[in-house]
Amino acid sequence: MSETNTELRKILARNVRALRLQKEISQEQLANICKLHRTYIGSVERMERNVTIGTLIKFANALNVTVIDLLTKERIYNESF
Repeated sequence: MSETNTELRKILARNVRALRLQKEISQEQLANICKLHRTYIGSVERMERNVTIGTLIKFANALNVTVIDLLTKERIYNESF
């Protein structure tokens, strides 16, 4: 796996988790909103998955942000997460 790929997955994982926690919703609730399996959300947050553009769009819509926000370091997440 390339360094760029790893960094993007890390940024996405942190941003999804931070936004989900800010909205006070569980991984299961986010999965239901996105029409994904609940274990998929956890695997994204643990950086175990490469996601498709379609999944990025689902996350962005569910979390009320842009895809660019999800992939931008330090735009959303707080290092305390």
